[in-house]
Amino acid sequence: MATNLYRHLWTRTEYDRAVEAGVFEPSSKIELIDGDLVEIEVTQSPRHASTISRLTALLGARYGITHVRVQLPLAVSPTSEPEPDLAIVPGNPEDYREAHPTIASLVVEVSDTSLRIDQTTKAMLYARAGIPTYWIVDLINNIVEVCTHPHLGGYLDLKTHCLDQEIVDGLSVDDILG
Repeated sequence: MATNLYRHLWTRTEYDRAVEAGVFEPSSKIELIDGDLVEIEVTQSPRHASTISRLTALLGARYGITHVRVQLPLAVSPTSEPEPDLAIVPGNPEDYREAHPTIASLVVEVSDTSLRIDQTTKAMLYARAGIPTYWIVDLINNIVEVCTHPHLGGYLDLKTHCLDQEIVDGLSVDDILG
């Protein structure tokens, strides 16, 4: 007897209900990416964690701490709810009591083991969502990739910034990487 296999693509609504119902282990780090449940490596190296902390402080001082969300859901489409390392979203925390933000002016992924997925899958996801600026802090190569001008297939402009180079308004790669 032949069996047909069907892939179930999750919606954000189904995913959020499953999270609220405690379907997933509290220790698991799962993100909804284009309808698929993707398990993300939970452990962070000290450098990864310190870079997130440093960048949170730098962006918090620049934009106001209530605008910087750290590793929290961003509802970018009906089938995607990634948890970027940092996102600058409008408003304040109370604005998101009932629903996760759907837009951000800047999304940042700090990358070491996740570099490939951050440069491909997540870059296309954030571009499709219209996120105007996406940074990839590449801890392997000590660079920051700045993606701008989102388009359906990805970002139209990619600039790579090395050590000693300014990214924006006096903020340099050295400031981020320490």
